[in-house]
Amino acid sequence: MSVTRCLRGRVSIPAGPLRARWPRTVLSVLAIASILGGCTALPQAGTSLAASSSPSAIRSVQPAAPADPGAVYHSMLGYQAELNQDAEGAIREYLSALRDDPSSSYLQARIAALYFSRGDMDNAVRFANRVAVTDVREEAILVLLAGIYAGAGQAERALALYDRAIAQDPKGSEPYFSKGILLVNLRRLEEAAREFERGIEKAKDSPIGYYYLGRIGVELNQPDRAIANFERAITANPTFEPAYIALASVYESQQDRGKAVAVYRRYLQLVNPHSKEVRQHLVRLLISDKSYSEALAELEIGLIQDPDDLDAQLRAGLIYGELKDYQKAIQYLNKILAARPAELKVRDYLGLMYEELKDYDTAMQAYERNLELQPTYVDGHLHLGFLLYRLKRYPDAIVHFTEAVKLNPKKPDAHLLLGLTYLQTDQYALASQAFEQGITYNHGNPDLHFNLGTAYDKLNRFDDAVGAMETALRLDPKHADALNYLGYSYAERGIKIEEAVSLIKRALSLKPNNGYYVDSLGWAFFKMGLLDEALAELKKAASLVKEDPVIYEHLGEIYYKQNRTQDAREAWLRSLELDPSNLKLIERFRDRGLGDPTLEERVQQAKRRVSHPPSSQQAHP
Repeated sequence: MSVTRCLRGRVSIPAGPLRARWPRTVLSVLAIASILGGCTALPQAGTSLAASSSPSAIRSVQPAAPADPGAVYHSMLGYQAELNQDAEGAIREYLSALRDDPSSSYLQARIAALYFSRGDMDNAVRFANRVAVTDVREEAILVLLAGIYAGAGQAERALALYDRAIAQDPKGSEPYFSKGILLVNLRRLEEAAREFERGIEKAKDSPIGYYYLGRIGVELNQPDRAIANFERAITANPTFEPAYIALASVYESQQDRGKAVAVYRRYLQLVNPHSKEVRQHLVRLLISDKSYSEALAELEIGLIQDPDDLDAQLRAGLIYGELKDYQKAIQYLNKILAARPAELKVRDYLGLMYEELKDYDTAMQAYERNLELQPTYVDGHLHLGFLLYRLKRYPDAIVHFTEAVKLNPKKPDAHLLLGLTYLQTDQYALASQAFEQGITYNHGNPDLHFNLGTAYDKLNRFDDAVGAMETALRLDPKHADALNYLGYSYAERGIKIEEAVSLIKRALSLKPNNGYYVDSLGWAFFKMGLLDEALAELKKAASLVKEDPVIYEHLGEIYYKQNRTQDAREAWLRSLELDPSNLKLIERFRDRGLGDPTLEERVQQAKRRVSHPPSSQQAHP
């Protein structure tokens, strides 16, 4: 059983960490955060650096205050408004202060920063312009103004202000880093790298420059360069979280999940053992590698830290399902539903677990409960319909598949299952209509074309069947079922035998242990008169598929052709045991002087078994 098998995968595992992005305003926001906050608070890799800007960062700058007493008073009120997260009130007070001290670069810069934080770029630039034309020399204010210009798309003005800031304080690292990020946004990556390297020279123990050099390596598709710099960032500061996340992301992009796992483990050991997000990434990778025991161990640690973590409980349930410990899976899933009874997908997966335990009544109750909660839940109709299909309650299954088609006609699975159910009830015209309707919405779905071909074949529309199969193969040249079906159809009719053998061999190259495909190849050899080769393939097919009446019927035909009458009789009786309704074989058995098979006790027992089938709870796969 697989969590992701067709139609049965109920819950998806979250995807990996987002890849690093460089949003347009990243530089300006970083600048304001760093200048007004005193240091750069970097977000995690893959998240927007715009998150770096915050009212608290803006409040923390403490350059020279205004000299005028009235300006000081209103400045204090403005600062208090910022503490209360009242940006509008803060701007109002700072404007009042500015009327008392109109030459204050500090006030104008602070007002510009607040407008910028609110997304009011016009006013932010207006006040930034007032400061920029002055002889302002404070590095912090110059970097702040550059950030605003960068956010407003005035890159050249921003770069010039960064250069002014560097000239004012050549020993500071922050202007280099901020300028480097702007150059990255401009896709001037090597220039950006030089600025980060210059910044590193000023702050050798800072991880920030190495981190961004790593990000540039990612942008240039130079993973070795990226990995080396992320590792340098971690060496500079072993608790620098973004470097771990970015490093693991690079390893994941290289499909080196083992090294990504090692990075996440280092992070949990050295940085934050309580990080739910990082542990989730680690568990996801372990699940991808089918390291289920290790994944469960990590989940247990997470559940000790937070016993009510429903996400961890869900993952544990999924893993126990993969391990076929269905009772444990059910235990976790029921715990989730006790807290969140409206989680339809969780209850879907719970139903699947009960199906695996062959507790079909309880599984059906789970699916029916979902439909009670949400009658328009398409997947609920599909899952309940599929269980009814397994239980051979075809009319009931048709009701739910029809409803699913009505609710979402663009969903290919609904049309596919409806058509397959019609095929089971020998309603071939309705089956073809279901597949045809599905194709109108999903022309590129090879399975719909393949099954339409089988319906056409049942309707004796052979040319149409061939056309549908050929379309399926154009869409998916490795569609093994279509290859086998078309090859067997040719062989059965004694036409295009060499092409038939070629098609079937292609199918077998994809699924070499498929007994039905092996039977098709044997039958094609029989049609070519290669009896020894045919017999070898049919014996192999019988060993792979223990109870298929067609294989034994073919086997008997080969034995009869080889004049091995007793072997032929035994093979055909075995076929009739498996399918006592095969009237053509019964007639052939009599015509060839082998007696009346219906008088055989084994065939009579088979008829009685068919007349009195076991309980409807005995579902087939």
